[in-house]
Order: sequence, then structure tokens, then C-alpha cells
Amino acid sequence: MTIKPLQDRVLIKVEEAETKTASGLYIPDTAQEKTQTGNVVAIGDDKEMISVKVGDKVMYDKYAGTTVSIDDKDHLIVKSSDILAIVD
Repeated sequence: MTIKPLQDRVLIKVEEAETKTASGLYIPDTAQEKTQTGNVVAIGDDKEMISVKVGDKVMYDKYAGTTVSIDDKDHLIVKSSDILAIVD
């Protein structure tokens, strides 16, 4: 399935939360923090309003967007104004 966002919307592939610490301890699902970072997969056609490009790693607002599942992977469609920062 292919999804093309419209106007000033951006499609983000959500990064998975870490399930194991650096020392090897497993973190239960109830204790994991939801990450608000992901990679930009596609952008809408309003290029003047969108300041990110495909491939950028971004941080987005916690309660932003609509969750969609593409090939059993979580994605999020957000407005470009809900993107807080580009992560280097």
C-alpha cells in the first residue's frame, strides 16, 4: 500500500521503543516510554509550508496525528506544524 499525504501533511515511520537496556535488562511494555521520533517517509504537495524532507529524523508532538499501519509497521500522518525538531 502506498500513502501520499496531502497539503501540509507528513507521513512519519514511528521508531520502535527500546525493549532492552544497555546492560541487558528487559523493559516491560508498561514501563516503556512512547518515543516521539521517527523518519519522514513522504511529504504532501504544499512544499512551501513543509520544512522537512524525506529521510529526515524528526521529533513530533506527543498527541499529534493519525496512526496508520503500513505493512505491519506503525506510521503517523501529522501536520507539518506538529513537527517540533529535526534530530541529527
